[in-house]
Amino acid sequence: MDLNPDAAPAAAPATRRRGAALEQALLDAAWDQLVEGGYGAFTFEAVAERAGTSRPVVYRRWPDKTALIRDAITHGVGTRPLHLPDTGSLRDDVVGLLRSANAERSQLMPLFSVLVGAYYADSGTTLADLRERILRDRGPGGTRRLLERAAARGEVDLARLPDRVAELPFDLFRHQMMMTMRPLDDTDIEGIVDEVFMPLVQLSR
Repeated sequence: MDLNPDAAPAAAPATRRRGAALEQALLDAAWDQLVEGGYGAFTFEAVAERAGTSRPVVYRRWPDKTALIRDAITHGVGTRPLHLPDTGSLRDDVVGLLRSANAERSQLMPLFSVLVGAYYADSGTTLADLRERILRDRGPGGTRRLLERAAARGEVDLARLPDRVAELPFDLFRHQMMMTMRPLDDTDIEGIVDEVFMPLVQLSR
């Protein structure tokens, strides 16, 4: 018993994370390390330090660096969904979705430019492989959900709309962003929708 009235209270013991909570903390730490430090500074030691745990804890869950990076990217992108507009107009919804992607995803371009040259060489995978994994884990994309809303309003006939047309806004958006490594201008976003996407949608009605 401590009889000193001025003594500071003992600190509460740290909560030990387990299972899903621990994996979430590790993936958060891995994503932050990748974004802030890049591929070259990405090590199990750095991730463990950020997560406040030990390196063996990380190794028990991921066999190597490339596996952890793959899951970190899937987690980082998948847990930061884009805002889905609901304006009552397919055209305005798609413009709004692309603007959201422009604001949220453009900061990742320097990271992906490095990964294309380093991670993919080490892992033997491609950007398409990683994209397929992210989309599989996340479910239907934003454009598809906007099209389903538009179909319910009678703006589009999904049965006649080719999948390639449905995916076109983000295909063009990603291509331009990857080629320029910078955010798109608003005129570029509106051009994708007004000059390419919406005319093709109208042809499918």
